[in-house]
Amino acid sequence: MSEKVISDYNGYDYKKIFWEDADREYEDQADRMAIRKLLPKRMAKFADIGGGYGRLANEYLKRAHKVIIFDYSKTELKQAEEIYGDKIETRAGDIYKLPFKDNELDGLMMIRVTHHLKDMKKAMSELYRVLKPGGVAVIEVANKRTLPKIARFLIGKSKVNPFDKKVANYRNISKDGFYNYHPKYVEEIFDKTGFKIEKVLSVSNFRSQKLKKIFKTNNLVKMEDKAQSILAPIRFAPSIYYKLRKPEE
Repeated sequence: MSEKVISDYNGYDYKKIFWEDADREYEDQADRMAIRKLLPKRMAKFADIGGGYGRLANEYLKRAHKVIIFDYSKTELKQAEEIYGDKIETRAGDIYKLPFKDNELDGLMMIRVTHHLKDMKKAMSELYRVLKPGGVAVIEVANKRTLPKIARFLIGKSKVNPFDKKVANYRNISKDGFYNYHPKYVEEIFDKTGFKIEKVLSVSNFRSQKLKKIFKTNNLVKMEDKAQSILAPIRFAPSIYYKLRKPEE
């Protein structure tokens, strides 16, 4: 196991424990909504990086001729194979040494992975390497500059400064670290790697148990649909989605 790999989900039923047994229907719908807005409608070869058991596979299976789900966890990849059969191919490995050839993929996405990344620069370099010139990458980034985090900092309940570009490592959440990033920090990485930002969305804008009780999931999802584009310039949501393109050579 690479020393840079943060979370090992082997032996952990992420599908049941994190998604099915928890109240995360709103978050799931918010992710799907953003993916439908950003992914190309037609791709020859596509990879879901850190795709686990294929939670979001139905959002890209009809868009790609060949689909590969990549993850470190063989437990999750086995679940994906049981669910989708020959509709997908699975590959296991280290995100910092992706098992893909240079320029192999027409498209890729990486959702709910960056909070596990100790080395964002290396991961982005690998994604850029495996993507074809002209290809699209949809990347979700865990944001350190959310409104709740700003409020906690201003009233002295958190020492993490949401305004600086330093990577936030929340060790109280995970013994191995749980990383959040300032939007400007990751956008500078995208630029230095070579990616061009084509579109940005603000996602999971209403991620709050209190709001779920007050408005109910269906209503929050309706609000989310409009908020994703309207609030994108502010970059205050827990998840910031980027549509990136590797320039043509």
